[in-house]
Amino acid sequence: MSFICRFAPSPTGPLHIGGVRTALFNWLLAKKNKGKFYLRIEDTDKERSKEEFKKQIIESLSWIGLKHDDKEFIQSKNINKHKEVADELVKKGFAYKCYCSEEEIKEQKEKCKKQGIPYVYNRKWRDAKDLQVPKDLKPVIRFKSKISGNSTIKDLVQGEINISNVIIEDFVILRQDGSPTYQLSATVDDHTMKISHVIRGDDHKINTFKQKQIYEAMKWYVPEFAHIPLIHSEKGSKLSKRDKSATIDDYVKIGVLPDALRNYLLRLGWAYKDKEIFTLDESIKLFDLKGVGKSPSKLDISRILSINEHYIKNIDEKILFEFLKNYAKNYKKSINSSKEVSLLKSMNFLKNKAKTLNDIYQNAQYILKDEINITPEDIVLLDEKSKKIIKEFLENYKKMNVPSKESLEKLVNDLISKHETNFKGVGQPLRIALVGSRFGPGIYNIILSLTKDEVVKRISKIN
Repeated sequence: MSFICRFAPSPTGPLHIGGVRTALFNWLLAKKNKGKFYLRIEDTDKERSKEEFKKQIIESLSWIGLKHDDKEFIQSKNINKHKEVADELVKKGFAYKCYCSEEEIKEQKEKCKKQGIPYVYNRKWRDAKDLQVPKDLKPVIRFKSKISGNSTIKDLVQGEINISNVIIEDFVILRQDGSPTYQLSATVDDHTMKISHVIRGDDHKINTFKQKQIYEAMKWYVPEFAHIPLIHSEKGSKLSKRDKSATIDDYVKIGVLPDALRNYLLRLGWAYKDKEIFTLDESIKLFDLKGVGKSPSKLDISRILSINEHYIKNIDEKILFEFLKNYAKNYKKSINSSKEVSLLKSMNFLKNKAKTLNDIYQNAQYILKDEINITPEDIVLLDEKSKKIIKEFLENYKKMNVPSKESLEKLVNDLISKHETNFKGVGQPLRIALVGSRFGPGIYNIILSLTKDEVVKRISKIN
């Protein structure tokens, strides 16, 4: 059996983090089984669909490493096929024209509300024989849903799911303006694309029962379905696009690495023994729908940052540097080429206490800035004794041909002995002079990350 999976977002807003996980699971299932993974842009909602969101979706999936096969499938380009299938369903007796006005539908809904029961269309035009067709009203096309018995889905995550057919209304497949609805379009497109497996959120379960009826009416192959639990916010509620950290852009902007976010989403609702960190190859090899849980997963920002910290510490420093450059260009200020050498050789310690690229960027400000401004809280710490120590350090530092950690340690220790102080008594004034604050990286790392001329220039400003 060929595995053909898809991810089908609507370009009506930024890509949701739950959507990314859905895409990831589809991608992994396809790759594990040497199959295909397609991207379908469901843009039939013309009023809300935006080109900017389509572009963002494609770029976000590429950023996190989920490359789709072939060109993206644009749903609106297949509308004629959707309409053809709707007409065929009418001809075969599986669908019908409904001339109920908006006012009638509203009345039906109000009546159900008063009775305290869920709204289900009353099927007025399902088998209409004596009803007069309104001349001034365009009909919608409704699918003739089953009205008795039960329907079953063998879900690859949830197991066997049964529902009573009575709860499925005769749903609209073509609107009054002739445009297809989601139920019809998604079914036709999945058939056209020969989709074998559909992984999506468990809020789509009722849609699956509706779409299955269309498949059966058309005598098409029915894909296998897997409904994964939704992602909840840290407060436990359903995660929406309005929540902070709900979209993939929220993570890119704070400097989360793509591998880290992908690793986190893989483990969000899926497990393999007690393993936490997965390479991309391991993810493909080990992924199995049997490992997906049946309960909602709660988003944990602290866990994302923890995993990101792991990746920052273990990634190749040249690759990390390129990530930092791109991050600064997109969200901060482009890094001056004259600073790149110093910055690159400093990555080994700048990353040590960093959880995000933004942390690294902030830790590197003393390198990136041409002028250092000492904070008022720190300037008062430079008393006469501190200034004397700084002056003597500078005199001896200038004599060094090529400063090294060993030569700097000897110089600092000599100053500690001479002035009867401790490491803080020497290191703190020097750090203030060099980075503008008593806080920052280790003093030897700071000195060695800057050019000798830059060190001399900064220290010389302390009088």
